[in-house]
Amino acid sequence: MPITSSAKKALRSSKRKRVFNVRRKDAVKGSIKELRKLAASGKKKEAEALLSIVFKVLDKAAKAHTIKKGNASRRKARLSALIRKIS
Repeated sequence: MPITSSAKKALRSSKRKRVFNVRRKDAVKGSIKELRKLAASGKKKEAEALLSIVFKVLDKAAKAHTIKKGNASRRKARLSALIRKIS
């Protein structure tokens, strides 16, 4: 447990930030899972429509430093390649 007042404040702050980070990571995971499910079933139109929403979620997570910028970029590249492969 923290002893100094600044450490106590840092703990409170990190607990608050954790809630936002977990929520944002869940949004990223859920949207990617939904997109992959559409891609697996071969629904290209719906997947393309969802792709922009997934990009938005990834960009917001990177902007908030929940995930790293390169991580978001890599995921976007791989998901767009996945959508291009759908026949």
